[in-house]
Amino acid sequence: MEAVQQLHPEEAEYRLAPHNVEAEQALLGAILVNNEAFDRVSDFLLPEHFYEQVHADVYQVLSKIIRTGKRATPITAKTFLPDEFTSDMSMSQYLARLAAEATTVLNAADYAQTIYDLAIRRKLIEVGDNLSNEAYTADVDMPPNKQIEDAEKALFELAEKGRYDGGFVNFDTALRDAVNLAGEAFKRDGGLSGISTGLSDMDRVMGGLQKSDLIILAARPAMGKTSLVTNIAFNIAKAYEPETMPDGHIRAKNGGVVGFFSLEMSSEQLATRILAEQAEISSSDIRRGTIHESQFSKLVEASQEMAKAPLYIDDTGGLAISQLAARARRLKRQKGLDLMIVDYLQLLSGSSKNAGNRVQELTEITTSLKALAKELEVPVIALSQLSRQVESRDDKRPQLADLRESGSIEQDADVVLFIYREEYYLKNKMPKENTPEFFTWQAEMEQVAGRAEVIISKQRHGPTGTVQLHFNANITRFGNLAREDYLPEQLD
Repeated sequence: MEAVQQLHPEEAEYRLAPHNVEAEQALLGAILVNNEAFDRVSDFLLPEHFYEQVHADVYQVLSKIIRTGKRATPITAKTFLPDEFTSDMSMSQYLARLAAEATTVLNAADYAQTIYDLAIRRKLIEVGDNLSNEAYTADVDMPPNKQIEDAEKALFELAEKGRYDGGFVNFDTALRDAVNLAGEAFKRDGGLSGISTGLSDMDRVMGGLQKSDLIILAARPAMGKTSLVTNIAFNIAKAYEPETMPDGHIRAKNGGVVGFFSLEMSSEQLATRILAEQAEISSSDIRRGTIHESQFSKLVEASQEMAKAPLYIDDTGGLAISQLAARARRLKRQKGLDLMIVDYLQLLSGSSKNAGNRVQELTEITTSLKALAKELEVPVIALSQLSRQVESRDDKRPQLADLRESGSIEQDADVVLFIYREEYYLKNKMPKENTPEFFTWQAEMEQVAGRAEVIISKQRHGPTGTVQLHFNANITRFGNLAREDYLPEQLD
């Protein structure tokens, strides 16, 4: 076997980045001859994937002409390109030569894939060079773990998009994305622009969970914030329908893949809650084993159905925000990710530079979660505690000022939701039986029993207000409230 030839360091410095000029010319020629070639490659190939800048410019012009509904030819394209190409050839002559030497349109996708793959290789080289240079020149206060996380982030962005996001976006690109969003909402079940929570009254007000949104869900203890978020998580995972796109990647047509960071409860406790909800059996009965045979059969059936849902739980305690971000990126790369949940915010830790200053640390955490939501292009639901000042008021409905420890939670959040259950507070005020006060209390209890309010105190994309939900405390289940105007007519 021949030994692998080692490149001399000086030779390595002069190595050209991977590229294939002939493939770029062949693709552009195919598009010029038959514009249908563009339709086969435009969903994944971008101008920046071309090695030669002139080819990137030509591709950009051709794409604009075709997207306006006109025919792209050497004649229509030359108007939007510089006249000179080389000293002995004009741009018109070069475009005509590309078209004359073009091969069949059937090979267009293969040429485009070659160009795309080589562009990814060039980006990989760039990431590797940056990684090597930073390792050589790292400052004393730059720990290796931080460099690993930065490299992982760069590789994630490369794996997800094939390019680095950043800089300005043309307004026509933003408009196209907005129209695509409206089109997806039109086709999706329920006509929502975001992911359906499975709770129709919430979806009606919020339009579903929107991509890149940071959603804060806050409540006092025993209000059911973990129950609500587990209900939503399982509803979305259960409704998951994958759809294969033209470029081969898979996205959610309905529902989605859910990543659940449970910093307080173990994965077994979380699974027990969801199992109780789906099987409609009290979670305390499941834990104590006080269930009969028919209930156990329901548990087995429910667990078999649940096992199919793409719901992934990480119950590692004491995670740092940088660790959580790295694990979320890894999950999206390996399994996909359409919704991320953090239970709960105050159990995360920030970087060591903010240790000891809890307000600054929490500001760093909320800012990082919002940045992560934008990077991963998924909604992030983060649970949060509320301060005790709620309990000192007569009206115990939470307000934005009750968010604990940091104003940055309100500032960074796109949506802020509060849960309030009048039943919980009224139950503790039970007067002596068979008194006028008792009968008044009993009437009030009947009105609020099994009801929960989800108060939308902030929403960037829609109205604020209150959504009424049904809550079954025994099986920790939130559901749509049966309203009189929804009920069918009753026969006398």
